Amino acid sequence: MTTYTQIDSNKRRSFALLTSFLLVVILVGWVFSEALNNPLILYIAVAVAVTQALIGYYAGDKVTLAISRAKEIKKEDNPNLYNIIENLTITTGLPMPRIYIIEDTAPNAFATGRDPQHSSIVFTRGILEKLDKNEIQGVAAHELSHIKNYDIRLMTLTVILAGSIVLLSDLFLRWTIWGRGGDREGGDNQLQIIFLVIGVILALLAPLIATLIKLAISRKREYLADADGALMTRYPEGLAGALKKIAADTEPLEVANKATAHLYIANPLKEHKGKNSRGWFAGLFETHPPIEDRIQKLEQMA
Repeated sequence: MTTYTQIDSNKRRSFALLTSFLLVVILVGWVFSEALNNPLILYIAVAVAVTQALIGYYAGDKVTLAISRAKEIKKEDNPNLYNIIENLTITTGLPMPRIYIIEDTAPNAFATGRDPQHSSIVFTRGILEKLDKNEIQGVAAHELSHIKNYDIRLMTLTVILAGSIVLLSDLFLRWTIWGRGGDREGGDNQLQIIFLVIGVILALLAPLIATLIKLAISRKREYLADADGALMTRYPEGLAGALKKIAADTEPLEVANKATAHLYIANPLKEHKGKNSRGWFAGLFETHPPIEDRIQKLEQMA
């Protein structure tokens, strides 16, 4: 897949996700409303879908930066870092993103923003202190690749979709436990029971399926950003060296949480595990592919 094909694919997927997101949430809301004989649930589903989509699309980056306690810096604050990113943006034709720093010694970084014109790259203090220039350049190229290829927009919509389904499923189960609403009579009551059974199954399985899809997309985007970032710098060893140092540093990032973990270049929440130290099933619930596997692929490109 070429870079331009990847960009077009991500834009199409973003539009498809946004459309399917609204349809899926409305469908789930309709099943739940029929199961509980309460049309209010459908209206709640539509309100949740529209509100979360708008907030996530237009303000998701601001929320993420605030949660991460990231502080914006200017060129005079770190000229070397600015020069690295400026050179990469000139090479790729991207606008200069805003640059933020998280005051934490754990080495990590992420990018955010719905498109290249509204993008930011965030570095921890630890990654700037523990990596050399070529390694920082590799990390910056990886994050710029996410921006260039509209990965962040794609992942933002995916996270919103998964989160909305989890929220609606939780609402349905609570509503079922504490009060089912008005019962129907006769055949309609039998139909309501069928919807109730379908609703319970959907409430239990839909969040799991949505989460697995979200995590699978996240892992795929990391592989692509590694490869595209290495092509951007023409020096895969830089990013490979950065990943080795990040993997060797087991200090968790204090400001990270499950909602933002998928954004980072490496899992910020726990000690990195080798690909042979976890089973296939456990790997399905990881936000990132095995870091050793990523390093191996980069070394093969060198």
